[in-house]
Amino acid sequence: MNKQSVHDYLQSKPGTFITQPFSQDSDVYKVQHKMFATLYEGKEGQLDENNEPVFWLNVKCDPDEALILRDKYESILPGYHMNKRLWNTIVLDGTVPEDEIKKFIDDSYQIVVDNLPTAQKEALANLS
Repeated sequence: MNKQSVHDYLQSKPGTFITQPFSQDSDVYKVQHKMFATLYEGKEGQLDENNEPVFWLNVKCDPDEALILRDKYESILPGYHMNKRLWNTIVLDGTVPEDEIKKFIDDSYQIVVDNLPTAQKEALANLS
């Protein structure tokens, strides 16, 4: 997945909105004012096969699953500028399959939604 396809998938989640509290180059995806993902340009000079910048995606994870995923994929790292126990960074360099990235986004979104107060969950359910 590239930046645009990840962005589109993140935005397809009910109640999602974007903020840029860190910089104009870092999108923070929230549901009910709780962050569930960030998308930003990775290390300077890191380019893909089309000479385009490689983007990084931060997602929330179950702590045990986070460790398993880091062992499984070289391009999944402890969450960059995040709680390394609860967040993973996925380097969008084409080595992690699209269906896996979508699953990570779905899981991250659901972790946040599951921890919302009941009233916010109900408000979110009404959006669907």
